[in-house]
Amino acid sequence: MVDEKDTQMKEKVQQVLEAVRPALQRDGGDVELVDVKDGVVLVRLQGACAGCPMSQMTLAFGIQRILKEKIPEVQRVEPVI
Repeated sequence: MVDEKDTQMKEKVQQVLEAVRPALQRDGGDVELVDVKDGVVLVRLQGACAGCPMSQMTLAFGIQRILKEKIPEVQRVEPVI
């Protein structure tokens, strides 16, 4: 069963990630939205971001901060491999 709330939130998250993506791409990386479930955003870091030692900081202080700022329903962002 598809949760309409998660579907709407997923669309909002995708829009915010599209705004963040150019900054990541400038450094040779990227981010892919995997899923949104109960306020938890699952993303996959790609390219240079995938193996970067600073990826956790990018996730927490970049992607998560912006998502929570733009979409208050976001509880946290978690990476998936």
